[in-house]
Amino acid sequence: MVTVLLAGMVGLAVVGCVCVVWAARGGPRWVRGVARATLAAGEGVRRLPRRSPGGGSSQNLGDPGGE
Repeated sequence: MVTVLLAGMVGLAVVGCVCVVWAARGGPRWVRGVARATLAAGEGVRRLPRRSPGGGSSQNLGDPGGE
């Protein structure tokens, strides 16, 4: 089930990228709409706060000894 969900998400990402390229070359109106939505989703993901690896505080990453 997870594989199908992941494959669907990758497929949507590929279709969105194809629509962005096609819209840049003057595609139909629906392609420009999909491209606009893809670019907006990319901006939204880019603005999300980043989490540190392991869920710990990022302040102690360079101090493994704790001193």
